[in-house]
Amino acid sequence: MIAVIDYGVGNLFSLTHSLKKIGADSVVTNDKEIIKKADKLILPGVGAFGDAAEKLKKDGLDKLIIEQCNDGKPLLGICLGMQLLFDKSFEYGEHKGLGLISGEVLPLKDYVNGLKIPHMGWNSLKFYDDNPLFNGTAEGQYVYFVHSFFAKCNEGLSATCDYGIEVTAAVRKNNVFGMQFHPEKSGEVGLNILKQFELYNG
Repeated sequence: MIAVIDYGVGNLFSLTHSLKKIGADSVVTNDKEIIKKADKLILPGVGAFGDAAEKLKKDGLDKLIIEQCNDGKPLLGICLGMQLLFDKSFEYGEHKGLGLISGEVLPLKDYVNGLKIPHMGWNSLKFYDDNPLFNGTAEGQYVYFVHSFFAKCNEGLSATCDYGIEVTAAVRKNNVFGMQFHPEKSGEVGLNILKQFELYNG
């Protein structure tokens, strides 16, 4: 069973619809006992990093997520959920993340010139490792992005896209995965990525 962690900062309809479409057994929850019993976790999120980090901390979900990942449970962070995996973010101040992957989250506007912010729309993937969630996905296929900040990772770079610079599109460190794009809004390519996460067994 996949637990989609509900901490109040995400529109979860598209994600739950996509999980249902691929036949995945999933539940949206903030119940710690259900999260502990789940086989896999998804950390979604849209909005501001600082608010999201504070909500996770307030409910004690930050420590629980870290514990579960350290015990080997697979986790997929999506969009803001991916950014929260890193050490810190400089989104309207400096905010501490979960520290599951070494790196920091920075404003795109400081690194790209003349391009619209947020980066919104379809962009193609360039692979950097043999990420099992990309089984059945060809390099160059398109996925859907909406973000104004990007992760500069010190480890675990899995895929990038081109938006004036090489933008981190996906990361992976052992059982912890992150996607800056929205697989639930990326058509058949995205559904396949979610299916590979459901199938992943380490």
